Amino acid sequence: MSVLPATATPSGTPDPHNATVIRQFTRWAAPFADLPIHAEAESMAQTLNACAPGPAVKALDVACGPGIVSCALAEAGAEVTGLDLTPAMIAQASARADRLGVKASFQTGNAMVLPFEDAQFDLVVTRYSFHHMETPQACLAEMIRVCHPGGRIVVIDATPAPACQSQYDHAEKLRDPSHTTALTLSQFMALGYEAGLHHIQTSRYRLESRLNDQVAEEDREALASFFMREIASGENRSDMVPRQTEGGIVFSFPISIVVWNRPSA
Repeated sequence: MSVLPATATPSGTPDPHNATVIRQFTRWAAPFADLPIHAEAESMAQTLNACAPGPAVKALDVACGPGIVSCALAEAGAEVTGLDLTPAMIAQASARADRLGVKASFQTGNAMVLPFEDAQFDLVVTRYSFHHMETPQACLAEMIRVCHPGGRIVVIDATPAPACQSQYDHAEKLRDPSHTTALTLSQFMALGYEAGLHHIQTSRYRLESRLNDQVAEEDREALASFFMREIASGENRSDMVPRQTEGGIVFSFPISIVVWNRPSA
């Protein structure tokens, strides 16, 4: 099976959006890996419950970033492969696995053209990635392809309320140029339905963060101003619930975990 370079389109020309993603996450690879919220206990417990890993499970973590989910699955006994577009993230993931003493393999690759055979995995998961994709439905189709019939597919991402979607996207683009759009929960469910998946469960949580932890110092002013206007309005326009504290602005991401099963027939 041939695999396109991570930054190439099917025609072989450079993909500008992928280049933006790689540039953004090369810059943020080490800080992203160290942010406590990405390994926060409650969200990780919900993630593992959704994934249901075990010793007999072959798992693929798509857009694995610094390997936080991959390593947690490996600690639970799964045989884990992690894939990410950004080499710097793969380096962080490998270092994390070595540090924790868990066995997981990592490689660079494009989520739109997964470099794996059909029906190779029991579990295919991706966390906090769909909002970086121009065509998340293409990634979901690839996740389905490499998942064996009867296997589990888990997608975890921000899902703003429909009335807040445009403002949420605006706020995210102020801090992250690789952001495309965050789907609403109903849009997520529609993707699975259109792909012929069987819905197992959905759970939700909010992931709270400080503005200063999520945005480089030189980029904070625009997002801080956006949040201060929202705070002054008294309205939750972005579904990020910003508030001013003694330590600075705090906001939260509205996260959904959607679990599907690939039908056996």
